Amino acid sequence: MTVFKPLILALTLMMAGGGVAQADDAEFRACLDDLTSVARARGIPGELADQVLGELEFQPRVIELDRAQPEFQQTFAGYLRARVTRERIERGRALLAQHRQLLDELTREYGVPGHYLVALWGMESNFGRYTGRMPVLDSVATLACDPRRSEFFRDELMAALRLVERESLTPAAMLGSWAGAMGQTQFMPSSYYAHAVDGDGDGQIDLWHSLADALASGANYLQSLGWNSGERWGREVSVSPDFAFEKTGIEQARSLAEWAELGVRRADGGALPLADMSGRLLLPMGHGGPAFLVYDNFDVILDWNRSTLYAIAVGYLADRIVGAGPLRAELPERDTTIATAEIAELQRRLAAAGYRPGEADGILGPATQAALREFQRDSGLIADGYPDERTRAALQTGAGAAESVEPASG
Repeated sequence: MTVFKPLILALTLMMAGGGVAQADDAEFRACLDDLTSVARARGIPGELADQVLGELEFQPRVIELDRAQPEFQQTFAGYLRARVTRERIERGRALLAQHRQLLDELTREYGVPGHYLVALWGMESNFGRYTGRMPVLDSVATLACDPRRSEFFRDELMAALRLVERESLTPAAMLGSWAGAMGQTQFMPSSYYAHAVDGDGDGQIDLWHSLADALASGANYLQSLGWNSGERWGREVSVSPDFAFEKTGIEQARSLAEWAELGVRRADGGALPLADMSGRLLLPMGHGGPAFLVYDNFDVILDWNRSTLYAIAVGYLADRIVGAGPLRAELPERDTTIATAEIAELQRRLAAAGYRPGEADGILGPATQAALREFQRDSGLIADGYPDERTRAALQTGAGAAESVEPASG
């Protein structure tokens, strides 16, 4: 059995402005030797593994980017403004019309409407305009040889080698993101190998240069993730003034009939559809911002990219491409960001007060939001799971003192 030993790159992280130390390069070569043995053990031809892995180079910039943590959490308003732009909506509409025949064929075969494929195409690579410039094999090998996520990227490297063999790809031409995402749909090597399909029928799957391959692969991937044909991703909604905000969150599913009884309506004030479906209510900016009722297809988009903001943006962009109007809820002109360090401190305070926010990683994820809702409910605050100023102030003074804080008006 081959024992894989990822190398430790501590010195490299201290040399952002300089070259790779000779010792680090030697460790990288030793790691590549181990990876070559792993490739052979997994049935990859030895000649291919020797040739491709033997020519790879360590990428210190990849380690820097992997370690980089944002100083501030990007807000929903900032995220949406940057990605669902007027130019992107208009270009999406034009491309939907231009490629209507292909997209209709993909909808018939895979059950995924064309405007979702166009929205994902726009989000991933700005409709093929930017697919990345980093050498994928070098980048993935660098991460496979780093101990932080070595197992994950080792598997991705093996998938990339299989792609070179199956699709006759030239390693030098395999350019993508620093983490190894490739082509117009930004597939990781394992997704490329397992889910990409030959959309243009030329016998090769090329996600960089063949739009038919890229869109067909996106449709196939969504179908494999469980896309429900005939259902939408979700919708913007409005809630009654006395709505029980503690019932929100990605983990709390209810039928549409139940949501209607709780005071949820369409954003235009109309009643929710009479459909045998369940949904979850998300408040990405708290009770003062827009509300979204999301369905099963939202989870499919989340499986593509685990960011809630990304999934909402894809669904919203898809709606705008087919003629929907802008959000009914107003987004603030100036959006206040929250420092990542402040979120981490908030998580530590929640844990110290007996709640369960998960790891203090500075990320406002589902576990942290659920813990916030519990804290807010216990403290007499609006329990929307959003760390507004009043909630942060209550946590600063301690859970016990939070009871003296006046509840925010709804």
